[in-house]
Amino acid sequence: MQPFTKHVIRIIQAIPYGKVMTYGQIAAEAGSPRAARQVVRVLHSMSKKYDLPWHRVVNSKGEIAIADDESRFLQQMLLEEEGVEFGIQAIIDLSIYRYEYVESEHVDEM
Repeated sequence: MQPFTKHVIRIIQAIPYGKVMTYGQIAAEAGSPRAARQVVRVLHSMSKKYDLPWHRVVNSKGEIAIADDESRFLQQMLLEEEGVEFGIQAIIDLSIYRYEYVESEHVDEM
């Protein structure tokens, strides 16, 4: 597994209940600020294998980025169950719900 992928998985696993991170934020924390699409790839291909809280990842505007209506509804429902509130046009207030990952607080267990 590539170091970037490993780091992305570790960051996503660290997102706590009731918080979200953006694709770009995760990419930047993993060392590649322009690799948001790679974060999408990791989520798509490895969420089940690593039991990733995929629903806690949103776009930079605080929106659910999934196009499929059923999956979008599921993500919103899971986040609302965790206490995340959606504002006008289903946008999450990132100033309230964004998680700020701190590398030193997490140990590499992979």
